[in-house]
Amino acid sequence: MSGKLYLVPTPIGNLGDISRRMADTMAGADFLAAEDTRVTVKLLNHLGLKKPMVSYHRHNCSTAGPAIVDRLLAGESCALVTDAGTPAISDPGEDLVALCAQHDIPVEAVPGPCALICALSVSGLPTARFTFEGFLPQNKKNRRSHLDSLKGEQRTMVFYEAPHKLEDTLEDFVAVFGAERRIALCRELTKLHEQILRMTLDEAVAYFDETPPRGEFVLTVEGAPAAADTPETEDACLTAAADEVRRRVAAGETQKDAVKAVSAAAGVKKNALYRLVLEQDGADG
Repeated sequence: MSGKLYLVPTPIGNLGDISRRMADTMAGADFLAAEDTRVTVKLLNHLGLKKPMVSYHRHNCSTAGPAIVDRLLAGESCALVTDAGTPAISDPGEDLVALCAQHDIPVEAVPGPCALICALSVSGLPTARFTFEGFLPQNKKNRRSHLDSLKGEQRTMVFYEAPHKLEDTLEDFVAVFGAERRIALCRELTKLHEQILRMTLDEAVAYFDETPPRGEFVLTVEGAPAAADTPETEDACLTAAADEVRRRVAAGETQKDAVKAVSAAAGVKKNALYRLVLEQDGADG
């Protein structure tokens, strides 16, 4: 029987955020796969644990991943940890999870710290629907192309960004999304100097022209406004709805019932639909 891969989040800045379940899972695993063993050993020391570790990061995942899978297939259990946050989220852990899925190795996620969710929850922007974009491409042309593809995105967008690239990214945001689009900038989440700034994109550019960025950022950007229906679009919807009413009436449904059902399904005003149907009937007569 194969072992199990555990995805164990680690604090993104405050060691007090580690849960008993996280600690117990690491303690019970046969070995840990760590993004940086030097960082993870500090966490283990804090917890009073000693565990064998292997290195697993974006530069070695193509070779380290299969080696970890071999050990899991042999019956060992592994706790995958990153330097901070939840494994497999904007992280090469997703490749290891995919490998485990291919080999029917069970994977168990332990809930815990995630900068994405922390930032979204305090952003003051809509949270019901959002898209996580992670880190943007480093190449300016590729970054701009990616942002252009999001120009009409109506969901709240969440990005990770390093301080040395923040100002360039904000300028690209302004160029693509417009100066008045709202943004929440979360810096050093859960850490001593945590800061949350809520402003428009042009205000953010001006702020960081005066205040050099420091620390890691999560950027939560307001989605595009829903496109308003034009009169032409409304007329087309109404005409299509009237055609549907006529089809229903021809099939034996009463005009009153057909108008009521179609107006609700098509999202058009019942009175306007009824008037159009009567006008069309009069014209046909």
